[in-house]
Formats: sequence, structure tokens, C-alpha cells
Amino acid sequence: MVIAGIRGGWSQERIVLALAVLLFIAAGVALPGFLDTNNLISIVRSVSVLGLLAVGMAIVIIGRGIDLASVAIMAMSAAWYLQMLNDGWSGAAALGLTVAGVLIIGLVNGFLVAYADVPPIFATLASGSFVFGFVRSQLITQDAVPVPRGNWLETLGRMRVLEIPAEVFIFAGAAFVAYLFLRYTKWGRYVYYMGDNVLAARNIGIPVRPMTLLRYVISALISLTAGLLTASSLLSINTRVVNSTLLYDVILVVVIGGIGLSGGKGGMRNVIVGAVLIGIMLNAMTIIDISNIYQNLIKATILLIAIIVDSLLNPRDEQTAQQGDI
Repeated sequence: MVIAGIRGGWSQERIVLALAVLLFIAAGVALPGFLDTNNLISIVRSVSVLGLLAVGMAIVIIGRGIDLASVAIMAMSAAWYLQMLNDGWSGAAALGLTVAGVLIIGLVNGFLVAYADVPPIFATLASGSFVFGFVRSQLITQDAVPVPRGNWLETLGRMRVLEIPAEVFIFAGAAFVAYLFLRYTKWGRYVYYMGDNVLAARNIGIPVRPMTLLRYVISALISLTAGLLTASSLLSINTRVVNSTLLYDVILVVVIGGIGLSGGKGGMRNVIVGAVLIGIMLNAMTIIDISNIYQNLIKATILLIAIIVDSLLNPRDEQTAQQGDI
């Protein structure tokens, strides 16, 4: 359907948006409670966190890479921050250490990819596993770390603007800033050039290695933001989310939204429509009470189809195949 629609003049972005609207209407008619205010708030909150992670992932993928450490960074950085607060650290010191740690992780990921020539899929998979193991064993005392009473995250979680949770505006703001970065700055244009052809980008003088570092640092900082938003919404962070399918949901949002895995294509509108579609679909499956096993099967099938469609629409060139970077 996607391939036929694109060949007929429809972009993948428009097709996904149309599917999201149709799914929303169908769920609203067929599923009791779907249009309840609390459920709609639940949808927009889940879409916000999922979309925020997808913003960071998109920036990396557009530049021809992938970040499999994003969910581990999200959960473990937020958990460490909350653990320090619960241990009596000042808010400024705890946040400063957390940001510094996240910056180091992003720099290490970028260094492994840019300077050590480790394929991104292996570099970030290994770093994500290390972050989870180190933080869980050395820095926090339990899987679920609560938000201290009266903390600013608790206030943020309760904040509403026109009855809309603050997370929605933070996601929208992050997507808008990323859009401006990619479209209207020379560094953003460098990301697209590197995604198109990294060797040509290097030959015309683009600082390929520093730009790779920048992309992974941005992704890490966005992951930290997503973790803090999750903590503000749930008033805790459960590190077991690292072992969930959230990472695959993020990749699904990016791919199904229309950002090519071969790099150099896509933008923030693709992230938004992909997040909306997947958010509605996940909520509908929860209301229907589809078990997690079958939900994962459905999501895996959709992801596989999306990757196949992406490979047909954006065939990997010889350079990408030789690099084996995704």
C-alpha cells in the first residue's frame, strides 16, 4: 500500500498520517473508553515520550547511523538522578553530574563510531548494555526509583496548559528546535550530506568525525530529557524498561514515519506522524486487552514490513553496504 501510494503521488508521511486519522476514528467508534479524557491524555503522554526519543534517533539515522543505547541512557540517567536526590544530594549537583555523565556516554558512542570505526549498531548496543549494568549495580539500589516528594519533576508532571500535559509542549518544542537545526543551520545540512554520502562529505571539507560526535551527544541529551519526562509522568522511573520493547517502538516510529535507514532523508514531520500512529495503535491494543506477547508480535511484523518497504524505497548503496553501519 505504501509503495503503491508513493508511486501514485502520495508521500509516506501523508499515507501514515491518513492511517493515523483512520485508526483514531475507528478506535473512537469501536472501543469504549477510547475517547475518554484520561485515555486521550494517556495517549498524548505516551506519544510525547516515544516521539522525543524518536527525535534523537532520527538525527542519528539521518546522518547514517543508529543509537541502540538511547533507552538505556533514558532510564538509567533518570534513575541515577533520582537516586542522588533521594540520597540527599542538592538538585543542582545531582542534575549537573547526570548531564556530565550523559555527555560522556554520548561522546564515547560518537568516538567509537567516528574514530574507532566501530559499526554504530555494535558500538551503541555495547554501550547501552554497559550503562544499564554499571548504573544498576553501582549507582542505584533498586529497579524502580521514586521521585522525591515536592520535587520539580512532580510539579512538571501535574502541569497543564489548556488541559494539555506539559510533556506535549516539550516534545513539540524539541521537534521544532530539531527541525530548525536540520533545515536552517550548516551543521544540520552537514547531517544530511553525511547521510547521502559520507565519503563525498569528507572530500568537500565537512568535519565528518566531529559531526558524528555531535549527533550522538544530541541523542544522549534528548534521551535524558525523555527519562525525566517519564519520571515526572509516573513519579518514578523503572529501569526494567531497558529490557522492554521501547527501543523497537522508537525505531518503528522513525522508519514507519518515513525516515530512510540508509540516511540523508526525512525530518521532524516524519517523526511526529510516526509517533502519533504508533501511539494510537499501542493504546488501542491495550484497550482491546491484547496480551504483550501478541502486541510484540504485531509490532515486530509491522517493523519488519516497514524495513522491507524502506529498503525498496531507499536502496542501500554500495558504500553503505561496505560500511555495514546499520
